[in-house]
Amino acid sequence: MSAAVATPPALPALIGHDVKVTQRRILRSEWTKFRSVRSTVWTLLIAVALMIGVSALFSSVVADEYHTFNASERATFSPVATSLAGFTLAQLAIGVLGVLLISGEYSTGMIRASLTAVPRRLPVLWGKLGVFAGVVLTLSLIAAVISFSIGQTLLASHHLNVAITAPGALRSVVGAALYVTVAGMIGLALGALLRNTAAAISAFVGAFFVIPQLTALLPASISNNLDPYLPSNAGATLFGAGPSHALSPWVGFIVFCGYAILLVAAAAYRLVRGDA
Repeated sequence: MSAAVATPPALPALIGHDVKVTQRRILRSEWTKFRSVRSTVWTLLIAVALMIGVSALFSSVVADEYHTFNASERATFSPVATSLAGFTLAQLAIGVLGVLLISGEYSTGMIRASLTAVPRRLPVLWGKLGVFAGVVLTLSLIAAVISFSIGQTLLASHHLNVAITAPGALRSVVGAALYVTVAGMIGLALGALLRNTAAAISAFVGAFFVIPQLTALLPASISNNLDPYLPSNAGATLFGAGPSHALSPWVGFIVFCGYAILLVAAAAYRLVRGDA
């Protein structure tokens, strides 16, 4: 009796351009990772809820308490910044999201698989930054428009509202979305640079929330010259949330982007030169 020999199924021909690693395919891969990890989805939803919810709450409280404001408080009151107040708090969630997007792969060891598939390494970082920035900017811009609309509606009950055509209003709405997006990219860069979730989140919180408070303890001659150049103060001027002696909006945002570029460059250097 002759034994039957099983014939293996025919494999599709491998054509060079069909299996080539391209930036587009890396982006698709990173998008799949982004939307399939539950923690990133929940963190993003929390961030959007903070943007809209806190902004609405702050606008409501300010509208009710405006009659108690003194002359100095009324002179510095900004209905646009008030309606976007939630973005100052939401930056923490966005920053944490940026950290988790890459530090999670280092903690699980999945980063080795990613870098094995993409030996050049840097396209992986560009892919993560591209997906992250695209998603965060889109959602935060929608949230900024909603926050502004709700906030102005609440302020209108006390005739404190302004239209989107008011000087600086449109810039602030777009600027709030740009600000949290770049803040999140700084978080992602810290995650790639430090490769540890706790360390990267601590560094982000220190830079955005702790150091600005500590500078207030310094003599005014020092703090007034230092405050405008701190990351959060420089970037927040774009939507009216910076200190009173802040840089002009676009100059401050350029300084803010400078911090992001330096950290991304440092993360890219370590990714190329260091072990995974």
